[in-house]
Amino acid sequence: MNIPAELKYTKDHEWIKIDGDIATIGITAFAQSELGDIVYVDVDTLDETVAKDEVFGSVEAVKTVSDLFMPLTGEVIEFNEDLEDNPESVNSDPYGAGWMIKIQISDTAEIESLLDADGYKNIIGA
Repeated sequence: MNIPAELKYTKDHEWIKIDGDIATIGITAFAQSELGDIVYVDVDTLDETVAKDEVFGSVEAVKTVSDLFMPLTGEVIEFNEDLEDNPESVNSDPYGAGWMIKIQISDTAEIESLLDADGYKNIIGA
C-alpha cells in the first residue's frame, strides 16, 4: 500500500500536503481502493471556510457515495477541475493528479492533530 511519508493523514482517509499555510487534500490509496471506481467528485465549498471535521464535498463510486471530511479548518481556495472530466484520476494517481482541493489553513496548530504515515498505517492495519 502506497502511503507517502512526507504527507499527513486523517482517520477518515484524507491525505494532506502542507506547504506553508496552504494545504493540498485528497483521499488515500487505501480509501480509493475501498470505494472502487470513482465516477464523480463533488465539491461545492469553493471560496468557503470549512471547519475541521466538517464535510467539504463527496466522492461517488460505482456502488456508493462517501463524504469528504476537512482535515484542517480553512478556506477552500481551489478545486481540481480536472476531476470533472477525469474523476478516475483519484483511482490511478490519488497522491498526484487525483488531488481534490487546496485550502488556506486558518489554524496551523491543528496540523499537530494529523497522523503521520506510521500512524495512518496503524489505522488501516498496513
